[in-house]
Amino acid sequence: MAESIQDMWSQWLLHRRFAGDPQRMKALIDFLYPVRDQVLNHANLGEGEILLDVGCGDGLIAFGALDQIKTSHVIFSDISQDLLNHTQNLARQMQVMNRCEFLCASADDLSAIRDAAVDVVTTRSVLIYVAAKQQAFSEFLRVLRPKGRLSIFEPINRFCYPEPPGLFWGYDVAPVRALADKIKAVYLQLQPPDRDPMLDFDERDLIAFAEKAGFNEIHLDLQAEISLPMDANWESFMQTAGNPRIPPLEEAMQQALTPEEREAFVAHLRPLVETKKGTSRSAVAYLWAVKD
Repeated sequence: MAESIQDMWSQWLLHRRFAGDPQRMKALIDFLYPVRDQVLNHANLGEGEILLDVGCGDGLIAFGALDQIKTSHVIFSDISQDLLNHTQNLARQMQVMNRCEFLCASADDLSAIRDAAVDVVTTRSVLIYVAAKQQAFSEFLRVLRPKGRLSIFEPINRFCYPEPPGLFWGYDVAPVRALADKIKAVYLQLQPPDRDPMLDFDERDLIAFAEKAGFNEIHLDLQAEISLPMDANWESFMQTAGNPRIPPLEEAMQQALTPEEREAFVAHLRPLVETKKGTSRSAVAYLWAVKD
């Protein structure tokens, strides 16, 4: 089971989230670099300090920290050994291995790290996959030294979920609602909204988790946006998986619909996607806090 989970994370992060589409990949990078910079700005990493990047993924935050402060030391932590191998290879190519450590661990169990061992803890889109969020915050506090800083970034999926009836990913599918509901059922089975960690919190919960854990200085910046859809490429739209636990739309359609139903659904939805006649709703939160 552990091996399959690791494969799931690495396959999605390195491949499935942009479906091999160079334009989507560029758009993702253009979005993520400012996120990295914001997280690091709030972390206020100093010379010679140790940063623990929890759920490091492909190393976006961790490598940014190594580049920002040339005397910093970074612990790459992730549940995926595949991703740790990937970041270790990158660190070796960048000749920064002497400033790196690599730890296979989950956000809610950092027991391999002693108390008060690091100066900064960072995460990016990690807690959305963690059921025991309060335990994760308690672990963040425990491993931080006095005056240590926590800096995280999390999508707030409650802002855009549940969608009103007749909408599918921001597009009006009222004429084919019965077909859309069949596809939604595939996703609902994989991620039941009443117990899925991606949907069980919002920005207020993040503040409450941090305060209950024992952080005494807490800041939060919520950014919400309603806009036109980013993607007008139908093939990319069909092949991209929104997160590691779900299939792309094409696979979900194959599971849920007959060939005739797929044809009818595509005939309705594809023109809307290609002309961007939909609405994109998103919200993200930056939280940063200091340990007393």
